[in-house]
Amino acid sequence: MKQSIVSFIVGVIFALGLVISGMTNPTKVLAFLDLSGKWDPSLAFVMVGAIGVYFLFYRWITKRDTPILEKEFSLPAKKGLDKKLILGAVLFGLGWGIAGFCPGPAIVNLSSLNPSALIFFAAMTLGAGIFQITNLAK
Repeated sequence: MKQSIVSFIVGVIFALGLVISGMTNPTKVLAFLDLSGKWDPSLAFVMVGAIGVYFLFYRWITKRDTPILEKEFSLPAKKGLDKKLILGAVLFGLGWGIAGFCPGPAIVNLSSLNPSALIFFAAMTLGAGIFQITNLAK
């Protein structure tokens, strides 16, 4: 129960951060990605801020013996680049560049019933489902 409450609070804070920063506005995101047109660099500051927070807290948290709400840390075992990671990054970037959404902002935008967000979310969910089915078959 405690973990669910903390997860909900963190999700609300994350959603508010996305809204306040403009990451839920696909027009703003596409303007950030448009380097040859009317480039809007403001999201770069959001990303640099997020990287800074991650950098500091990751190092602090992983110095602990165990996490606060779990029995052990669940960190990726794989190191380095492989075809799956590169393909996933390319697909993520293409989706972000075409639609102006990535998963977090798309989920936040569901509450607005924005047709673009609904289509993006449906496609994202379909893609995740296909991935799960193909991985289960292996």
